[in-house]
Amino acid sequence: MSARDTIAAVATPPGVGAVGILRLSGPAVPDIATAVLGRLPAPRIAQLAAFRAADGEVIDQGLALYFPAPHSFTGEDVLELQGHGGPVVLDRLLARVLALGARAARPGEFSERAFLEGKLDLTRAEAIADLIASGTEQQARLAARSLRGAFARRIEQLLEALTRLRVLVEATLDFPDEDLDPNLAVGVAADLERLRADLDTLMATAARGERLRDGLLVVIAGAPNAGKSSLLNALSESDRAIVTPLPGTTRDLLHADIQIHGLPLRVVDTAGLRLSPDPIEQEGVRRAREQIDQADLLLWVVDDADPQADAAPPADLPAQVPRLTIRNKIDLSGRPPGATGADAGADADAPDTDRHIACSATTGAGLEALRQVLLRHAGPGADAGGGEFSARRRHLDALARTRDHLLAAAQAHSHAQPLELIADDLRLAQDSLGEITGAVSSDDLLGRIFGEFCIGK
Repeated sequence: MSARDTIAAVATPPGVGAVGILRLSGPAVPDIATAVLGRLPAPRIAQLAAFRAADGEVIDQGLALYFPAPHSFTGEDVLELQGHGGPVVLDRLLARVLALGARAARPGEFSERAFLEGKLDLTRAEAIADLIASGTEQQARLAARSLRGAFARRIEQLLEALTRLRVLVEATLDFPDEDLDPNLAVGVAADLERLRADLDTLMATAARGERLRDGLLVVIAGAPNAGKSSLLNALSESDRAIVTPLPGTTRDLLHADIQIHGLPLRVVDTAGLRLSPDPIEQEGVRRAREQIDQADLLLWVVDDADPQADAAPPADLPAQVPRLTIRNKIDLSGRPPGATGADAGADADAPDTDRHIACSATTGAGLEALRQVLLRHAGPGADAGGGEFSARRRHLDALARTRDHLLAAAQAHSHAQPLELIADDLRLAQDSLGEITGAVSSDDLLGRIFGEFCIGK
């Protein structure tokens, strides 16, 4: 990307609206503003102006805001033209500024320039996209905290501690003839242990932020006619799925995006798992198993009123996917509602064999206990008041790689391996951690991040 050109984009959503905003950024902004408005507006003061075509015709009338570099969102000269929100008007205005030398901005290019000019780190830039896309109050709250730097500050603290440790190790390598502190080895080990403990704490917090941002993928599975579709309807409080007494009614995947006390969940109802000669049902079972492989939590639904029903899921289901047995239809079986076994308490890491919820999708008995278990599965702070900042899968991957490199450095130190190996592991840890804020980045990484933004942002 050339930082010397000027970009322009409509910053408001497509369609008809009361207000439409055209945004420009780059060195040609003063000349374009003078051509369209007849003058360069005073900095940071909203001024009423006519937006004119090349022949002097008034395209629209509205407010003009000029932000000279470097005191702007992008760090460049920025102009915002706030007129009426008709698509024809905005298209004419955009065509006018493009004819004057601007080019159409790519998705997220304004935020990308803000990052490249040092106005934002990557976590704050991503928080802008998360704030725009937030679908719950909790998601908006966490994105706002990230935008204010809550996540970046935690990363910067770890980077500072890691840098101090690297300086100590590198100095020892660079000046081997100097008298070394006899407690150096003990200090390195202690610093590594503190770093790993702080990193583990941050990883747990970031994992909660990622779950609250993206939501849990909860897959409902079980034998045919166990009440899976009824459970989906009950959790979503809508008739999303067709419910009949006939087994095998659900053939395809049914999705419902719901909230439980501010926690977003994508709940997927699947075809009953059984052997069938019907090729359509076979495809439904294949898709069901594919979804189970990707699930954050599997709800295995059992017909509690059927004495022949086996509560145990098939042995070939993926062992790494946490599961919870749902004993449905207790309005027919007479079992008391609620959590039993481990889920009667707060242990979200209990063995799957001990995890049961008795409920009725028809009457609603026991469903609140299920909702509480889903909240606990998301981790501490998953309720509407919890969470510290929003996070993404790439953040968790980078933190995991950082932990691996710190572990390798600690093992190398404990086995008295050469300092060069420890220094290299610390460098790799710092590089992985720096990817999160953009201290270490690549064009491919930036393209993936800012490609998720809307045009004009």
